[in-house]
Amino acid sequence: MTSSSPSDALSAPLQPPSRAGSADERIEPRRVFAFLAMVFGMFMAILDIQIVSASLTDIQAGLAASSDEIPWVQTSYLIAEVVAIPLSGFLSRALGTRLLFAISCAGFTFASFMCGMMTSIDGMIVWRAIQGFIGGGMIPTVFASAFLIFPPSKQPIVSPMIGLVATLAPTIGPTVGGYLTDALSWHWLFFVNVLPGIAVTFAVLALVDFDKPNYELLDHFDWWGLLSMAGFLGTLEYVLEEGERNNWFDDETITLFAIISAISGVLFFARVLTAREPIVDLRAFTNRNFALGSLFSFVLGIGLYGLTYLYPVYLGAVRGYNSLMIGETMFVSGLAMFATAPLAGRLMTKVDPRIMLMVGFLSFAAGTWQMTYVTKDWDFWELLWPQIFRGFGLMIAMVPITNIALGTLPPAMVKNASGLFNLNRNLGGALGLAIINTLLNTRWDLHLTRLHESVNWARVPANERLNDLTAHFSGSDAQLMGLKQLSQIVRLQAEVMSFADVFFILTALFVLLAGLGFVMRRPATAGGAAGGGH
Repeated sequence: MTSSSPSDALSAPLQPPSRAGSADERIEPRRVFAFLAMVFGMFMAILDIQIVSASLTDIQAGLAASSDEIPWVQTSYLIAEVVAIPLSGFLSRALGTRLLFAISCAGFTFASFMCGMMTSIDGMIVWRAIQGFIGGGMIPTVFASAFLIFPPSKQPIVSPMIGLVATLAPTIGPTVGGYLTDALSWHWLFFVNVLPGIAVTFAVLALVDFDKPNYELLDHFDWWGLLSMAGFLGTLEYVLEEGERNNWFDDETITLFAIISAISGVLFFARVLTAREPIVDLRAFTNRNFALGSLFSFVLGIGLYGLTYLYPVYLGAVRGYNSLMIGETMFVSGLAMFATAPLAGRLMTKVDPRIMLMVGFLSFAAGTWQMTYVTKDWDFWELLWPQIFRGFGLMIAMVPITNIALGTLPPAMVKNASGLFNLNRNLGGALGLAIINTLLNTRWDLHLTRLHESVNWARVPANERLNDLTAHFSGSDAQLMGLKQLSQIVRLQAEVMSFADVFFILTALFVLLAGLGFVMRRPATAGGAAGGGH
């Protein structure tokens, strides 16, 4: 560590390099290819969540799993991954980027192969947990490497590329999963990772030379810190994933895991603040921009994963689409990201990143506001502009968020901070999904009760509608069949209204976060690594 300021240590203003500095700005082709290999490995890890979620029904049938068991195919992966992500900062410093990424990619690839070979739900859950834990180190390692390797003049190219990969993977996941399952079988959701994973592993071993390991750190590895962190984050992820499905604290297991999470959280923070070499260094949160940037990353996780979840649920539950049709409809967001990525890169050198961030969240808000007018008849064309706004907003907000959060941190803190930054986005996605599911159900019940109060014998429009429905049937059960169909219409309308309520709440959240952009300090640098999500 030198006495220079963090911003001086990290980069200079984004301007064409002078002749004297041209050597420092030049990147060896070897490192470029190595970094591209790492980005592809990150893409596989992020894609693997959504590609599987789109075909859980097929996996359930193939493994003869119950409806209570099959969610664990996702939950086990997410619990293991959320523990691995903050741990990656310490391991990256101890093992070095080359060894950590190679181990992560090789382990992820082998676990993918074993998942495809499984014939029982128990084996699938175990290997999915291994896959999530070992592969979890790839994503924050790529972010940190991008920030530390490339000079500021290259960030307008690198940042949108990583942002595009990180946001595109969960967006196209349902499409890829639907095609693979439809054309081949669910096994290929995992086998598709094998050959690329082997290639990435060997490429990283052969090409990566970004840093040197510090094996002495392993002599002070904080096992108690790891245990308390696993208890804290693992049980918290379980509560968020399974809470709504099990009626939250009415379920004894959810209550027990919440208590374990709270106790483990206290022990974890106490350990982090007192250990000789803490497993996670929280000092980055003393930087105001990093703390606020992490908050933006948290809410971005809601926008990324929450909307990736909401649109398919609407299309499946209300419109009756299958996974392939949902994927084809959702692909619009991916196209919008592709189109926006070059623009985001150019704006990095010309526009205050805080303005870009605010525009991105306001674009989110514009899309969700349009969705507050949703009806049961909306399909591809009605969803077109909301998805375009979402794709545009993701890229415009994604690119500056990490620059704002990490742009004033010294290089020695970047690896650890990258893990914390990614953790916030994952937890935001998990909490967002839990809240969204709870809101959907509670608002559905509320609207159903109110509609039932309105649809009664005293209401002339209700009687006229019932008579129209009854006229389509014959026999003594005609009126009963008409009543049943009217009840289904009421339930469907109540469900659509609950979707509109959730989109309204998300709109308010995104507008509020956009306003917080004024609180942040403008980073001293214009460069930074791109944020991402999965």
